[in-house]
Amino acid sequence: MSARIYKPARTATQSGLAKTRDWVLEFESNTAREIDPLMGWTSNEDTQAQVRLRFSSKEAALDYARDQGIEAVVQEPQKRKPNIRPAGYGENFATSRRQVWTH
Repeated sequence: MSARIYKPARTATQSGLAKTRDWVLEFESNTAREIDPLMGWTSNEDTQAQVRLRFSSKEAALDYARDQGIEAVVQEPQKRKPNIRPAGYGENFATSRRQVWTH
């Protein structure tokens, strides 16, 4: 049984970091996905592929995988460059703006 341990990225529609702090252990599927002829949904006979375990640290996830005899591959997260403007949000409403601020 194999799994991967990773830190999830934030969604494209969100600017917050709510569900990106924990590490996730996700099992890899042993069987191929099948397409349901009636609805067109994809399904899988391997129920282990539906399991996602969350851990507070990478070490805790690795310890769990080692204790359970799971071969785990760790994917390190890419660091995000901070987007900090010098004047911040208040710059939008400054009276010294060169351009008119309109919607």
